[in-house]
Amino acid sequence: MAKRDYYEVLGVSKTCTEIEMKTAFRKAAMEWHPDRNPGNASAEIKFKELNEAYQTLSDGQKRAAYDRFGHAAFEQGGLGGGDGFASSMSDIFDDLFGDVMGRRSGGRGGASRGSDLRYNMEITLEEAYHGKTASLTLPTSVTCEACSGSGAKPGAKPRLCPTCAGQGRVRAQQGFFAIERTCPHCHGRGEIIDNPCPPCGGSGRVTRERNLSVNVPPGVEDGTRIRLAGEGEAGSKGGPAGDLYIFVSTKPHAFFQREGADLFCRVPISMVQAALGGEVSVRALDGGETKVKIPEGTQSGKQFKVKNKGMPVLRSREIGDLYVQANVETPQNLTKRQRELLTEFESLSSHKTHPEAAGFFAKMKDFF
Repeated sequence: MAKRDYYEVLGVSKTCTEIEMKTAFRKAAMEWHPDRNPGNASAEIKFKELNEAYQTLSDGQKRAAYDRFGHAAFEQGGLGGGDGFASSMSDIFDDLFGDVMGRRSGGRGGASRGSDLRYNMEITLEEAYHGKTASLTLPTSVTCEACSGSGAKPGAKPRLCPTCAGQGRVRAQQGFFAIERTCPHCHGRGEIIDNPCPPCGGSGRVTRERNLSVNVPPGVEDGTRIRLAGEGEAGSKGGPAGDLYIFVSTKPHAFFQREGADLFCRVPISMVQAALGGEVSVRALDGGETKVKIPEGTQSGKQFKVKNKGMPVLRSREIGDLYVQANVETPQNLTKRQRELLTEFESLSSHKTHPEAAGFFAKMKDFF
């Protein structure tokens, strides 16, 4: 019986991409898998046909040869059969479904890297401005000193797991599939510990509190992540330690709001200051006082820019700016004399003293 065209078998065009081919093969393989079609000889034939087509077309060189010569390119036993075919199919399905079967979850019984750790650090805006050196005390897993991480009692040694031969995983052949799973005897270690170390209970790691010194640079922003390589959880069986990630957050400040490298501050001024002009003093984060001139006729919400009085830019010599916003305060709890003066002032006022209000109501009258 003549073989069908491989592209037809997979249900793709000759110009398909590798991703399109892989997707089509995955879908068809799931449909015609023998485990889903028990006792169906036709499904088994189709499944084998799919495997053969994908094995050829997923290889760039084989695909080029097939596109040029068709099936004749492999008539001299290029694909082979029997155990070699099953082995190659196992590799293909390990690549396609390895994550589902757990093949890529870690090393095979060897040393594995420790987990990364996270620490949340809250600092003040002043500390973010000047920078600081923080001391941290962290509970973390470290290599057991008594057994040097082997998990075996001092003087004893782990022995090779007879079930997986030290691989930490076992493989079972099912038709064209080779299903791999964690060794049930050693639980993935690849070794059997007959005499576990008392301090660590055979895990090779113990929990200790560590003191670390962390340098927080000036200008650090809210949400900045600081990485300390090798300061995470200890690896198993002598594997490298993970990393420690410190996430910095800034406490709300009583006077300043931060936007990037710029600072914003609201300063209340009296109605008289706003009308006649004046000067206000604002203490900046660098410790010095900054005098801000308020011009005559200042309206509420007006911002005044003070250069280089903001936050330092992280890992730079640049410094942001400080924006002082004037909030005109309406007087309250007036005395009789103050009311008389304000009433007199109101009677002497005109559109010249309140141009914005006069313009607004004039426009409203015209509109309606």
